[in-house]
This record gives sequence, structure tokens and C-alpha cells, in this order.
Amino acid sequence: MQLMEAQSVAQLPRGAQWQYEPKWDGFRCLLIRERSRVSMQSKSGRDLVRYFPEIAAAAAALSPKTLTLDGELIIELDEGYSFDALLQRIHPAASRVKHLAKETPATFMVFDLLRSGARDLSGLPLLKRRAALETLAGKAFQASGLFRLTPASRNYADAEAWLNSVNEDHDGVVAKRLDLPYRGGTRDGMQKIKLLRSADCVVGGFRYAEKKQGNRKVVGSLLLGLYDKGGLLHHVGFTSGIRSSDRLALTDRLEKIVRLQSFTSNSPGGPSRWSTKRSAEWKAVRPTFVVEVSYDHVTGDRFRHGTEVIRWRPDKKPSQCRMDQLRQRRPHKPSEQRRSSARF
Repeated sequence: MQLMEAQSVAQLPRGAQWQYEPKWDGFRCLLIRERSRVSMQSKSGRDLVRYFPEIAAAAAALSPKTLTLDGELIIELDEGYSFDALLQRIHPAASRVKHLAKETPATFMVFDLLRSGARDLSGLPLLKRRAALETLAGKAFQASGLFRLTPASRNYADAEAWLNSVNEDHDGVVAKRLDLPYRGGTRDGMQKIKLLRSADCVVGGFRYAEKKQGNRKVVGSLLLGLYDKGGLLHHVGFTSGIRSSDRLALTDRLEKIVRLQSFTSNSPGGPSRWSTKRSAEWKAVRPTFVVEVSYDHVTGDRFRHGTEVIRWRPDKKPSQCRMDQLRQRRPHKPSEQRRSSARF
């Protein structure tokens, strides 16, 4: 069975036909229990059981014995939910996974019920599926301790409050049509909205694009950095939102300031099990240029996803680009963002 996904939109939809939920920043998962057998399907179709054995064991104890649940795998630490802790689970050593499952157990945040016993609920409208899920959660989830029912509301004010309180726990809001069945493999009837922030970052390096421009290698992405209080430059993410017409000139300027080292703390392409050949192929540059970028979420002082270039900041010194921006910048909706027409 395929997961139902959400379409990205700029505005929260309004109306009595919508249900709103926080958008969790975890691993989406379709959990299927068929008597003694439990499978946990990711968005890509990968089975996650071996990486989250504690969830599979808890699911095997739920009632009824046949269940299909749609939800999000999250891990809660003292400082909040941690995406990095989730990434640590995708590890080849079973002994390591077992240790992490005990040390930092995951939670399955459930937001839909597609099958319960002999009843296939996927063809019912969300309004009825949610009612059945709430009944199931009241009986079964409390006893397991690892299953939780996601909050949901039909009140637009609640959705706005969730959107304006985006933090490490959730990164937006999902709106779902109450009158529609579950449409796996589509984005019909489900929308998501995220708030964006902006930060002024130092360009600490670049990667070449995979395709040449004519006979010339050109910049494909920029590596972004921010300074901490001690003056160390941390790699915090990347951006590939560079205009094609700007790439040649930008390449010329960056190649003139290539150096052996730029980042003096966390650097891209360091030795780890997540490194790839491409992640190590980057050029360090003298921290000279500042660019303002928009981003949607931060995890562990790094941009969770790629960023978009808003404008270049020749008026700002690299030393002014500090880590504290990641906690002080005001969120804004995508529709409020205006990408600069100024060239590099």
C-alpha cells in the first residue's frame, strides 16, 4: 500500500471541510500488523522494523491483531524531538540498533487508521477514520507507551497557533479534507504549509555542478557557514539556488579565493558513515562573501533541508554572520518571501 502525501501550499486552507494537525519532523511510516507479523514501510518502501525494534514489539502487543496505521516515527530527547537521533538508527550493526532502541526509544505518532480487524477503513472519509482512531487510541495506545495519537483540530485558530509555534518538535501544519477517503500514492486532499526563516551566511566553499556550462565547470552549490561565539566557522548547510546566468561569473570569483581550509569547526565531507564520494568533493574558499538564504527548519544547528538564495549581502561583514541568527529570525510564510533580483 502506498502512503498518501501532502501538497506544499503557501496558505493554510480555511473551511469546515478541513482538519488540521501539526507536521512532525520525523520518518513517515505505514505500520502494518497481520497477527504475529509486523512491517513498517517508509515513504520509499523500505522496511524499518530492524531499525526500530521497540516499535515493532509494541505493535505486536496491540489489539486488534490486524491493524494498518499511518504515522510518523520520532525520538524525544530532553531538549525536544531529534531528527539526528532518528538518523543514528539507520545503522548496519544490529547490536548498535538494539542499544539505541533501549537508550533513546522511538515514539510512533499516529494520525490515521486504515484497517482495524476485518474492517478496511481506507475507503471511508477521514471524519469517520479519525473517530475510529480515537476509539482505538483510548484503548490501546496508553498501555503501549510508544504509540501516541497526534493532536487534531477543525479550528482554524488552532492551526495558526501551531504554525506560529514551529520549533524543534514540529515544522509546520498539515491540512486534510474530512470528506475524502485515504488516497495512497496521491497528494489529493492533503496540504502542508511551513514557515520560512532567513539567515545571513558566509560562503565557506562550493561544489561544481555535475553538468558543464559549455566546456567550463561551474558552481553547482554553495557551502554555508556561521560563526560561533568563539569565532569558529561552522558548516551549517548548503544552497543550490543559483541562477544559470550567474554561474560563470560566480565561479570566476570563487576560484580566485580557493584555499586549503575555511571551516574551522564542523566541516562538510568529514569521515562518517554518511559520507559519499560527492560530499567530499568540495573546494574551500576564503570567507569573503555573505549571502542571505531562506530555510524552513534547523536540526542540531544545521539547516534540515536545502536553502534558497534571497540576496547577496556585500554590505555585511562575514564576522557578523553568527549562529544566534538561527534562533532569532522571525518566521514568515512562503508567500511573503521576495527573492531578490540583484545579481551576484
